[in-house]
Amino acid sequence: MRIYELGEGTPEVAVVGAIHGDEPCGPVAIERLVAESPAVRRPVKLVVANEEALDAGVRYLDEDLNRTFPGDPDADSHERRLAAHLSRELRGCTTLSLHSTQSFAEPFALVDRVDAVTHAVCPHLPIDVVVETDRFTDGRLIEHAHTVEVECGLQGSDEAAENAYDLVRAFLDATDVLDADDERLSTASRATTHEADTVTVYRLLDPIPKIPEGDHEVFATNFEPVEVGDSFAATDGTPLVADRHFYPVLLSAYGYEDIFGYVAEHVGTLS
Repeated sequence: MRIYELGEGTPEVAVVGAIHGDEPCGPVAIERLVAESPAVRRPVKLVVANEEALDAGVRYLDEDLNRTFPGDPDADSHERRLAAHLSRELRGCTTLSLHSTQSFAEPFALVDRVDAVTHAVCPHLPIDVVVETDRFTDGRLIEHAHTVEVECGLQGSDEAAENAYDLVRAFLDATDVLDADDERLSTASRATTHEADTVTVYRLLDPIPKIPEGDHEVFATNFEPVEVGDSFAATDGTPLVADRHFYPVLLSAYGYEDIFGYVAEHVGTLS
């Protein structure tokens, strides 16, 4: 695990990338920000978590890090030990966790539950959507208090890395870390500040099962309504037909081994 700190004192704000080693957008954004060496009003901790998996270009070495929190410092598993170390490093910090996905090109946020941190931070991020994961958080960093997880874009894409940088800058602005008067910041960097806007909130309800073997297709678009009777996915040509109105989230033919994604409901907005 690689840790950078900007500013003096004990950080109460943190950014984490490389929870998954095959999602390089977070480390790219963190290294870019560190290279800029921006002036800060309050200290911040920047963490590249699973360096070993990142170097190997794989999601994890022993098990999915984002299913092992709070971890165990004495475990045989590399990721379970790392989860315990990372949990200690993030204790007391409002945290942004950077990810990427195979299901949706635009950035969006996920939280355990909409809370005061969600209200304070998410309307200032360059996103249009927040997803309440609710009961689908076992073993994930998102269970850590005051954590916002963001999907920055399509996995491995240049756009995801650029989005990740913009999200980090906006998060650090929203948490009053960055000094807006720093003359060393480029015009492009200043342009990443995001004014508060309306953000739509969805809540996950159920996973959509998928047979691991087979030729999978999806026909619906994430965050667009699916109506009763609509064919929204298929396996080996056999369609899945909606038996209720819902909004698909993280819907993809390839993203998860045993589910297509999630059924979600619209619950409101933040502004």
